[in-house]
Amino acid sequence: MSGSAKPPRPLADWFATRGWAPRRHQREMLDVAQAGDHALLVAATGAGKTLAGFLPTLAELIETPRDGLHTLYISPLKALAVDVQRNLLTPIAEMDLPIRVETRTGDTPSDRKARQRARPPHILLTTPESLSLLLSYPDAERLFASLRTIVIDEVHAFATGKRGDLLSLCLTRLQRFAPRLRRVALSATVADPDGYRAWLAPDGDIDAVTLVQGEPGADPDIRILLPQDRIPWSGHSGRYAAGQVMREIERHRTTIVFCNTRSLAELIFQDLWLANDAQLPIGVHHGSLDREARRRVEAAMADGKLRALVATASLDLGVDWGDVDCVIQMGAPKGSSRLLQRIGRANHRLDEVSKALLVPGNRFEFLEAQAALDAVDAGELDADLFRPGALDVLAQHLMGCACAEPFAASDMLDEVRGALPYSALDGDTFDRVLHYIAEGGYALKAYDRFKRLRLGSDGLWTVTRPAFIAQHRLNAGIIVDAPTLDVRFRNGRRLGTVEEYFASTLSPGDTFFFAGMSLEVEKIELTDLVVRASSRPARIPKYGGTRMALSTNLADRVRGFLADPSEWSRFPDDVRDWLEIQSRRSVLPRPGELLVETFPHDGRHYMVAYSFEGWNAHQSLGMLVTRRMEAMGLNPIGFVSNDYALACYALEPITDPQALFSPDILEHEFVDWVQGSALLKRTFREVAVIGGLVERQHPGKRKTGKQVTFSTDLIYDVLRKYEPGHLLLQAAWEDARARMTDVGRLAKLLETAQARIRHVTLDRVSPLAVPVLVLIGRERVTQGSADDALLVEAEALAAQAMALD
Repeated sequence: MSGSAKPPRPLADWFATRGWAPRRHQREMLDVAQAGDHALLVAATGAGKTLAGFLPTLAELIETPRDGLHTLYISPLKALAVDVQRNLLTPIAEMDLPIRVETRTGDTPSDRKARQRARPPHILLTTPESLSLLLSYPDAERLFASLRTIVIDEVHAFATGKRGDLLSLCLTRLQRFAPRLRRVALSATVADPDGYRAWLAPDGDIDAVTLVQGEPGADPDIRILLPQDRIPWSGHSGRYAAGQVMREIERHRTTIVFCNTRSLAELIFQDLWLANDAQLPIGVHHGSLDREARRRVEAAMADGKLRALVATASLDLGVDWGDVDCVIQMGAPKGSSRLLQRIGRANHRLDEVSKALLVPGNRFEFLEAQAALDAVDAGELDADLFRPGALDVLAQHLMGCACAEPFAASDMLDEVRGALPYSALDGDTFDRVLHYIAEGGYALKAYDRFKRLRLGSDGLWTVTRPAFIAQHRLNAGIIVDAPTLDVRFRNGRRLGTVEEYFASTLSPGDTFFFAGMSLEVEKIELTDLVVRASSRPARIPKYGGTRMALSTNLADRVRGFLADPSEWSRFPDDVRDWLEIQSRRSVLPRPGELLVETFPHDGRHYMVAYSFEGWNAHQSLGMLVTRRMEAMGLNPIGFVSNDYALACYALEPITDPQALFSPDILEHEFVDWVQGSALLKRTFREVAVIGGLVERQHPGKRKTGKQVTFSTDLIYDVLRKYEPGHLLLQAAWEDARARMTDVGRLAKLLETAQARIRHVTLDRVSPLAVPVLVLIGRERVTQGSADDALLVEAEALAAQAMALD
């Protein structure tokens, strides 16, 4: 497709006044729209993706003005919708077009929400959750009957997860209300365009979606920041380089410093502030900070008032700040797609080089950083795994549909199957979901509070009581955050939230860093942590959840480096020495095999397995292997892991690793462990909230995390005892296996171990084992001087490992 379509005169003139011309992919999007086809646009950050998505809408409304809702724009982030509104309103105002654009998220005032349904704008910017709620009103069909286009931005950010399941179901409903609806999705980082085309298409018909690819932008300028001394043996934060990072900030106009966790963002901000001799204005931005605080920081960045912003994934997507001329990634990026997304925040212009620095936390992370650079050079992105739709999400969607109007089960099943994640849904499972909503399940059907639907004599499913409709709209949503407490000053000013389990470790007088400040706890109330500013040293809040997993393509590249000494000349001297001495004292893992080293150290016996399957998978495997070691009489003491290796230690020598890694561990120990751990209860809490079994909020009050957890734990215990096959237990089990334990990677690891395990027996610790062994005892350490002690310990261990005698 050549992109032959021309924009109407007002649009063409607007481009011309700026000295611009529509790019090829923007013209192609106009062609696809004129043909009435669906489209997936894959284009680099800064290529004008969002404008390309909206061009057909602006063209149609210029050429054929009309009332009613024309276009829905779906964003994974509330803030992104606000940002797009600002950027979209500018060209509309400058062209003096009578086009109304509004935003609808959970933060939109209720009176505006009501007005939007009565008199909708031409373009409505919203999130998957807010769209789902709109579909729960009786006037949904009237509101959406005029809809012509839905634009899904940053589709890679949520299509393969539960939010994607919900949006996919919403798309099928919208298509019923507006059969001529065109679906459009936008992304900069898609490894499998056909997978996304199938997800986007009605009924999974991939040929109905045209792939439009943007021009490649200028190659990014990425380099690895090497320390002034040497790359540390342990750590994952890059904190050692705070002074060097601050010098980079001084050399650039505006810098975004990305961190992989909220805790690390707070820590790095403090480190940079201590190194900020020039007193440059810097800020911090992450998802636990108060919304207004984030917006103030975003506005300061947009106005050029900050020289640097320390941020998490809260800024991965869609922020258009042209003055950002450098991006710094603290620690390894964990994936090439994520790295590209973050690099794209620099310059945000297709034809200008984006500059980025990677600050590896340790020697393995140096290899990972180099692997990420090579992957970006090769255009290799991380694969996205599409999976069947979640049943708790389906339950929420069906309840929302019933809130809008009664429905026949057969019609609804046909509609639901039009969404790719649910295309293979069988009738029996669908009936189980319906009956779960209708009675809660066999063990709960005696309680009226779980009877939300009933089957009428007309064969239609309808909501039993109006109160359940209000309950659904108040509690619907896919994102289930960990229980939190609000952090507030005594005057009521809100700073953000910390997770309940972290707050439970605090007492009045304790201090912690938050929002870039040291805060002292004054008192802890039911849902509030009341604080005051302090100048005392403080600890860093801890946040739950799984860590970013090392992508398989970067793991494979790191394995390739280890197995190919010809690559080592690219590495710094200390990294090259590390690998060379490892090859002399032991061996290096080769692709397709699992290297296991065993050796004594300090009166204990150690086993280190180098699988490169990521921290999440290693944590699960460590639990399983130590259980099996216990059964074999090896007297295990514990285990530690990083993204690259798992280390177990015991009182007895480990002579047969093969027996510890046999695949049947997933059939026996894994099942017993998950069912007996808190993991399944936590996952059940999430699916119970999403599936509508328990309320997060009640009219006029918010439940505390403890109240919600108590309710779900009670129900969980009842169901485990009386109805172990309950729909939500099944959903929780699937979540626990797939999402929280990386069971797929575990299975692959164990399959490799069975076929090609390479066991090396040593007389002492090896160089490759040092980074993981240093972690022993680290989880009990919070911060401060303890870090220095760990560095001393690492150097002592390394000296022993690197000695050739």
